[in-house]
Amino acid sequence: MVKGLYTAYTGMKYQQEKMDVITNNLANSATVGYKREGATAQTFKDVLAIKIKDASEAFVDKGIGDMSMGVHFGETYRDYSQGSLKETSSNTDVALEGSGFFTISYTNKAGETSQKYTRDGSFILTQTGYLTTKDGDFVLGNNSAPIQLDPAAEVEIDSLGRIFQNGEFANQLRIVDVEDTNYLKKFGENLYELTEGGAETEAPATVRQSYLEQSNVQVVSEMVELITVTRAYEANQKMIQNIDSTLDKSVNTV
Repeated sequence: MVKGLYTAYTGMKYQQEKMDVITNNLANSATVGYKREGATAQTFKDVLAIKIKDASEAFVDKGIGDMSMGVHFGETYRDYSQGSLKETSSNTDVALEGSGFFTISYTNKAGETSQKYTRDGSFILTQTGYLTTKDGDFVLGNNSAPIQLDPAAEVEIDSLGRIFQNGEFANQLRIVDVEDTNYLKKFGENLYELTEGGAETEAPATVRQSYLEQSNVQVVSEMVELITVTRAYEANQKMIQNIDSTLDKSVNTV
């Protein structure tokens, strides 16, 4: 019976962590280029229950079967499916249609730079001509160097990511894909980083100027899932209350 308390507790804990994932999706449903996250569950390893000190069978510790040790949070996964494209009035806004990522030069507080990836193409052209993210990180060109343009000239970007100003080629967005998205790790600021073992590949994505990719979160589906998780949490909570009530009667009445 006490084992039931533990099992119900693990169910509540898992549902709480799953709820955190869902609420994060809902909070980022309007974030440009955000990719929905999901959660998996895993069971603890089963253990073999043993009869100990059973007088009916002397000197025998007899196996009586397997017991489940409850559930625990497995891992989060990310859905990289295409989000809808929304037209904007800015010629430095770009969206990727298909698989691929923009490459960004990220600088931390210590001044160290590293390459990151994003689907958020809401870029800004600074007064010095650098193309940056909203957080001020440099957008990289095909030579893996920050893109610098003429801030006074019109920016035109074709479907291959080539940038033209005054009818002349100026630079090209460095757009790559990865062999296995399982090697992509969420970094923060709508950026991803490639972990050890991951490799870049050529991206088949098409670039759309003056468009932004919206998140692929379906708000209605997330709300339905949130209700399901809440009910599962309440069911485990009710189970704990019932077991507690039974234990109370066993101790104080029987």
